[in-house]
Amino acid sequence: MLRQRVITAVLLLAVLLPALFHSAIEPFAALTLLLIVAAGWEWARLNGVGSRLALALGLGLGAALVAFWLSGGLERSWRPLWIGVGASWVVLAVVMLRRGVAGWSTWPAGLRLWVGLFLIACAWVAMVQARLLGLGFLLSVLLLVWMADIAAYFGGKTFGRRKLAPGISPGKTWEGAMSGFVGVFLLAAGWLWADPLAQGGAVSLYARLWSFGPWLAVACLAFLVAMSVVGDLVESLVKRSAAVKDSSNLLPGHGGVLDRVDALLPVLPLAMMFATL
Repeated sequence: MLRQRVITAVLLLAVLLPALFHSAIEPFAALTLLLIVAAGWEWARLNGVGSRLALALGLGLGAALVAFWLSGGLERSWRPLWIGVGASWVVLAVVMLRRGVAGWSTWPAGLRLWVGLFLIACAWVAMVQARLLGLGFLLSVLLLVWMADIAAYFGGKTFGRRKLAPGISPGKTWEGAMSGFVGVFLLAAGWLWADPLAQGGAVSLYARLWSFGPWLAVACLAFLVAMSVVGDLVESLVKRSAAVKDSSNLLPGHGGVLDRVDALLPVLPLAMMFATL
């Protein structure tokens, strides 16, 4: 399993990194759009849609985003959208996590399906627009989520005692979550220290938050870390409702695309909200 995970990760990085660091946005946007098509297909399957229709919905999501891209949508400001999507994630977090796994299946099937596809599409738009703001900005968002996940994993393994959401994700603990917060705050402090050293003045999420003032910056950063946990828990809840372990087997050793990007789904739009305030 470990060997499979490593091989898959290396292959993904070999494809993603050149696109991420390319001077033009098109390679990165096109490659990540393929991942969004896969995520749309996975989401439809998790919500009881048959294989053929699920594939059609994933491809349809991709086609709609291509049309949005070609119409110039990626170059426009979507500040009201980011505020609305951010608020929607907060409401979803409260309602879904409070009602639990059993409550998810009582939602209208069409509502579950289309709200999910819409939020996945918004995450892609936010990711591409974050890259348009600068490589440093996008990397600071991605590393926030990865650091929160990695620190939570090791913190939970070392100190974990109290379960965070045993009915949804039994492996998560409060101690692990707090370790994630500590890891991200250390990352942010280091990034803020290094920002002035970058040639041309690096633009990062942490610099943007710091411009709000220290106390508000800390509150916003804590909120983003909490929402990364929410994204993970929401996907775990949906998978438990569907009685599956992974969103798919597209990424050997890692599960599906949604398993890899679940924490990013709420964080990317919220990061763009803070960037455009």
